[in-house]
Amino acid sequence: MAFQAPHLSSLHSLHFCIASPSCLVRSPRSTAPIRRTKSLRLRIRSSSDDDYYIDAPVSVGDGFSFGGGKYSEEPSPSDEWFEKGNIVKAHPVLGSGKKASDPIFGLKMGAGSQASDDLFRWFCIESGSPDNHSVILIHGFPSQAYSYRKVLPVLSKKYHAIAFDWLGFGFSDKPQPKYGFDYTLDEYVSSFGSLINELVTDKVSLVVQGYFSPVVVKYASSHQEKIKDLILLNPPLTAKHANLPSALSIFSNFLLGEIFSQDPLRASDKALTSCGPYQMKEDDAMVYRRPYLTSGSSGFALNAISRSMKKELKKYVEEMRTILIDKDWKVQTTICWGERDRWLSYDGVEDFCKRSNHKLLKLPMAGHHVQEDCGEELGQVINGVLSRRPKCFMPWRQLIDR
Repeated sequence: MAFQAPHLSSLHSLHFCIASPSCLVRSPRSTAPIRRTKSLRLRIRSSSDDDYYIDAPVSVGDGFSFGGGKYSEEPSPSDEWFEKGNIVKAHPVLGSGKKASDPIFGLKMGAGSQASDDLFRWFCIESGSPDNHSVILIHGFPSQAYSYRKVLPVLSKKYHAIAFDWLGFGFSDKPQPKYGFDYTLDEYVSSFGSLINELVTDKVSLVVQGYFSPVVVKYASSHQEKIKDLILLNPPLTAKHANLPSALSIFSNFLLGEIFSQDPLRASDKALTSCGPYQMKEDDAMVYRRPYLTSGSSGFALNAISRSMKKELKKYVEEMRTILIDKDWKVQTTICWGERDRWLSYDGVEDFCKRSNHKLLKLPMAGHHVQEDCGEELGQVINGVLSRRPKCFMPWRQLIDR
C-alpha cells in the first residue's frame, strides 16, 4: 500500500480526488503553484495548562467552561492528527445523486454534508509494519479514531494496528441523511464490511468499544473465517444496556436534538466525559470538537445516528447476545470492562461471560471509553490477549506483569 500526505481542506471539498479505490491513498499534490489565502483557525485555550475533571466538585466548575480564547494560525492538534492519517475509499454511495439540501429551508448544503460521487471516504490511521498481523481498532458512539492515539504505538511493536473514523464521525464522510447514507445500523454493518475488504486481505483481529459493538458482532457472525480475535470494550450486553443514556438520547429528540447536536461542548466534551472518571487536556478536547466547529454536517450525522440507535439498538443487542452464546460462534472473544462506566451497569456482565464461556477482564480505573481513560494500559492488555490467552476475570495489572 502507498501512502501520501492529505490536506485537511481537501477532505471537505466536493472535488476530493483519490487515485485508486483499492488502496490507502492521500490527496495528490499539484505541481502547479497555487495561490492560497490565509485561513484563521478557531482554537480555544483554557486559562491554565491543567487537566479538567468532570467529576470535580461542583464548586470547581462543570469542566466545560473555558477562560480566554484566541484565533490561531498555528497548526492545531487536530491538523497534526489528520496529517498522520490516510483516506480510504470504500462502500458505494447509493441514492439519486442529488445534492443535499437543508431539510427545513431547502437550501443547498455545504461540501461537508455532501456524499462522494462514487465511494465513501474514511479517515484511517495506521501504526506498525503491514507485514504483521492486523488489528483494527474501532471507536464507539460518539467518538473518533483519535481515542486510540495511546493504544496505537503500543500495538505497533508487534502488530499492524489501524484505527478509523466511522462515517459521520471525525474526518470521515458525513453525508446529509437521505442523500446516500441514512445512518441505520444495517448500513453500518454493510459499510464496515466494505472497509475491512479494503484494509486487509488476511485474517484480522477486531477491537471495538461501546455501542458499535453489536454492529461489528453482526458483521463478524457472517465472516468468522476472516477474524482471529474479537475484543469488546464495555459493550451493551444486557437488556438494560439497550437504552441510550440521557447524554446521548437527547440528540435524538425532535428539535432539541437538532440544536444540541450542533453544540461542540455537548456533542463531544460532555458525551466523552459524562460516562467515566475522565481527565482530558484542552488540546485533546479540541480534536474532538473540531468536526463540530468546522461544519454542521457532524451535528446532522450525530442526530441521525442517535435516532437510529434509539430505534434499533434493542434488537441489535439481543442479536449480539444470541450470536455470542451460539455454539456455532467460533471466534476467540474477550470482554474488557471498565468498572467505572457511568452509562452501562456491570450487573449481568459477569453472568453473561460465564454463560457464553468468554473471557472477562476487568479494568478497575477505566470508564465507558476505556481507550480514552487507560490507553497505554489497554494496549498492553490487547497485546496480552492476542499472545497469551489470559484466564477469565484476571485483572489487567496481573496480565501485564506476567
